[in-house]
Amino acid sequence: MFYYNCLNPISRVGLEHFDGNYIMTDSMKGADALLVRSAKIQPEDINDRVLAIARAGAGVNNIPVEDCAKRGVVVFNTPGANANGVKELVIAGLFLASRDILGGAEWVRAHRGDEDVAKQAEKQKKQFAGHEISGKKLGIIGLGAIGQMVANAAVHLGMDVYGYDPYISVDAAWNLSASVHHVKEVDNLYRDCDYITIHVPLLDSTRGMIDRHAISIMKDGVIVLNFARDVLIDEDALVEALRAGKVARYVSDFANPTVAGLPHTLVLPHLGASTQESEDNCAVAAVKELRDFLENGNIRNSVNYPNCDMGQCNAVSRVTVCHLNSPGMITQFTKIISDAGINISDMTNKSKGEYAYTMLDLGTPATEELLQTLSESPAVLRARIVK
Repeated sequence: MFYYNCLNPISRVGLEHFDGNYIMTDSMKGADALLVRSAKIQPEDINDRVLAIARAGAGVNNIPVEDCAKRGVVVFNTPGANANGVKELVIAGLFLASRDILGGAEWVRAHRGDEDVAKQAEKQKKQFAGHEISGKKLGIIGLGAIGQMVANAAVHLGMDVYGYDPYISVDAAWNLSASVHHVKEVDNLYRDCDYITIHVPLLDSTRGMIDRHAISIMKDGVIVLNFARDVLIDEDALVEALRAGKVARYVSDFANPTVAGLPHTLVLPHLGASTQESEDNCAVAAVKELRDFLENGNIRNSVNYPNCDMGQCNAVSRVTVCHLNSPGMITQFTKIISDAGINISDMTNKSKGEYAYTMLDLGTPATEELLQTLSESPAVLRARIVK
């Protein structure tokens, strides 16, 4: 029996994927697993019982990921589950930034009582004229789940698409339209594109990557879209560029005091993944990841431990170990198990940076005594009997 706690409202469509072996608890203290969307989790909130945390979404800046890794708590996210929702909003942002649709709609609303509104509209519509996106150059920074979907959609809309991503995955590359131009130097993307949209995770290396220099070499009248994280852009430099006309429009999904209500901006209240479909998809993916980990020990889409999968547990017993990526750990584990007179029928080990994960299928039932012996190594962060 497993207990889980939801720190935010989680889609019922996802929670229905838990079976009768799972019970929801109102307290984090009694939970084996946590489900979260945007709620901020502090290290002291996580007690020793918690085995895993699943973020129903991609970003995990609200979770103390490194602290969890040190304690053997596996943190999952759901990359790509909300990608279509974000993609559709980015495409909407392209249109809204190119054509003054909102300005025109507001003008009509302001003149709703004018019996001559149709005639006046014909005279006033020139002030809301814009540009078509077909034939324009779109630069996409980051070609992950969302970036590659935006790229493919933009190609079908007739845009000339340029993508920059030095770390593009094999899956994303296969899914990317052959019409997308691969850019090796991001400065070339800045110089050449009429529209620039960013889709990279927030890391130390990406924070403020669209800085004063990047903006200075962009085309005059460029349109910038940001549906990733506001701090990826130096917004003080951006505000100067907007006031000077260097940047014609800025579309952001992140309301903050710097850009909220600023002229030539369209700032949304973080609507990117706010669709019922995205919330359902993220919840389903998060629940499936938790169940596979809790029931089989498998890790898929973790941000602090390596992906590691030995399928459904059909062995007599399965033990998993979260540990530091130190030399000799496998030898140490196999010796302990051998000394206990237990046969290892299958095993796997994967590492990710400083941390590693080992799965061991055993020919006889694992005991708490064996678990205690495995845990005595200073490099072992958590050992668990899955079955």
